[in-house]
Amino acid sequence: MTYRKILPAVVLLSATVALTACGDDPDRPSTAAPTVTSADSTAPPPPSPEATATAAAGPESTGAPSDEASTESSSPKLPLSPPPIELPPRQADAPSAREVIAAFRAAGLKVANSRDRSDECGPDGLGLGCSELVVTDGIAVYVFPDEGSATDMAELWDGVSYRKGTVVLNYLKASTPKAERPRYEKVLADLR
Repeated sequence: MTYRKILPAVVLLSATVALTACGDDPDRPSTAAPTVTSADSTAPPPPSPEATATAAAGPESTGAPSDEASTESSSPKLPLSPPPIELPPRQADAPSAREVIAAFRAAGLKVANSRDRSDECGPDGLGLGCSELVVTDGIAVYVFPDEGSATDMAELWDGVSYRKGTVVLNYLKASTPKAERPRYEKVLADLR
């Protein structure tokens, strides 16, 4: 284990804890109650928290919301979910990744646990640049918007992939035995 990888994380964590623990927020009221140092019975009792809040609001407070409160409530709210990802369209004559999986299934090949992971293609095609991605336990089917992109990725994955047109089969993280791969490739080659 190297300390070069752990040291920056420890330093960052320590700095974060120190700044959080030692930071003084002037906007946050003190949580400590005021203490009376003398036992003078003629001194007025310490003000209650409600009285302190009213006094802090000032004499011009009319019960209307302050400017700070109104700007906080009028600020735009952030969306709860990210916007939908725009993927580049696949070519009209190219099979979809789901059609390829269906062809494998029809040929009796294993395609257990298929899941659409097209969001991993990247926002606006900036990730891998694929149009569609469907993975199974045994294979990953990528569909690219053009043959140039498909060729580039197939060359990058040389030895663990097969390309036909804009479709690339990737065996990199799959459990498909090497002896079974030609059967998948033949089904793809015969498709369309």
